[in-house]
Amino acid sequence: MGGGAIGVATLLRIDNPATGATVGEVAVAGPDEIEKALEVGTRAKRVWAQTPVHARYDILVRYSQLLTRHRQRLADLLTAESGKLTAETLGEVDTGTRLFQGYAERAKTLHGDSFPLDVQAGLEHDLLITRREPLGLMLAIIPFNFPVDVFSHKVAPALAAGNAVIVCPPPDDPLAVNEAVRLFDEAGLPPGVVQVLNGPGPDVAGRMTGDPRVDAISLTGSTRTGITVAESGARHLARTFLELGGNDALIVFADADLELAAREAVGGRLLANGQCCCANKRLIVERSVAADFGDLLVEALRGVRMGNPAETGVNLGPLIKGAAAERVEAQVQQTLAQGARLRLGGSRGEGSYFPPTLLEGVPAEADIAADMEVFGPVFPLIPFDTEADALAVANRSVYGLNGSVFTRDMARAVRVSFALECGLVSVNRSGLYRPDLAGFGGYKLSGLGREGLAYSLEQLTQLKSVALRDVL
Repeated sequence: MGGGAIGVATLLRIDNPATGATVGEVAVAGPDEIEKALEVGTRAKRVWAQTPVHARYDILVRYSQLLTRHRQRLADLLTAESGKLTAETLGEVDTGTRLFQGYAERAKTLHGDSFPLDVQAGLEHDLLITRREPLGLMLAIIPFNFPVDVFSHKVAPALAAGNAVIVCPPPDDPLAVNEAVRLFDEAGLPPGVVQVLNGPGPDVAGRMTGDPRVDAISLTGSTRTGITVAESGARHLARTFLELGGNDALIVFADADLELAAREAVGGRLLANGQCCCANKRLIVERSVAADFGDLLVEALRGVRMGNPAETGVNLGPLIKGAAAERVEAQVQQTLAQGARLRLGGSRGEGSYFPPTLLEGVPAEADIAADMEVFGPVFPLIPFDTEADALAVANRSVYGLNGSVFTRDMARAVRVSFALECGLVSVNRSGLYRPDLAGFGGYKLSGLGREGLAYSLEQLTQLKSVALRDVL
């Protein structure tokens, strides 16, 4: 039970969004498989919590090496099931390699403190020591857009901290995650410490979020789903970590390097075919240079070749499924109806494909300028007149994941960065940025908690204090 789906159930067919061909299938977990996983995970969490750190370290390092060994196979499988470019799927596996190695190292530093208590009258002879202990059994709910990457960001720190994990892969592209879980057996992970359950979120993960045997929940997904999960977990006070929606602002001032800003805006929007939570989804550009900036975007976007990501020279693949392309098209039409002008693209292609689309003159009051998150390669250009206007548009959103600001004035760059209501700001580069060490997460409805090498282990453990009375 260290890897693979549990039990036999209805089969879920996985199709290639670029070609329509069937890539594989997984068994959907039913109530019996879910109950068995919870029972096994409850036992396994105690076994893993009692495993010495040096043994956890060895297993995680071996697993990191296995990811490297199977790098191309996992990336090819992920490309076939998700429609992402191979360079991007290779990057996802590489992230996993770094994170499992990095968290193995960090686990060695997860120590406590000691506090002589003679600062308080009457406690002169007492000593307080602390230790970090695992939360227990964690439910990891993985999104379709970065399945291997997010799997690694959740499972690596959970294991390093001594937790057991039940992984719920995305039903649209679960195959690479299932293969990654199977590698734990070869790495020597004790049985049941990591399990995988496949199937639609409400039917599988949704049955477990409210179960008191689940000690922690880590979800990357939509804000609507995150709120539902938080409400369910709150019934038994499960620790809940949520990385949710985003409508990130990219602010361009008139004194910026416009060519650099345009290149960064294109690169920051097209990753994962436009389906990235921390992509720059709102281009807020000073009015005096908005036309020139639009011209630069058109020049760059006309060089984008859309097609099957398995073909050489293609740099934009399909969306995850046809319904996703239909939704993006409807959002574009809604924005046009609210006063924007269509400069490029705008209509979906065959199947799941949607072309790069530039919308100019987007009113600050339009839905896309605030809370309508578009998961596709759409570039809404929103003009502004003053710094205060730019910040008002950027901060009007209920989301606050990442952001970016382009200007040659460093005082302004710092001032605007501090004023933006989001978790991470990039200066003169795209906000599509997630260093392993950074505390990734957002303000407002973009989530709860932070993920990153410098933060996750403390969040995935609980503090225990032990008082040694009258020992000094």
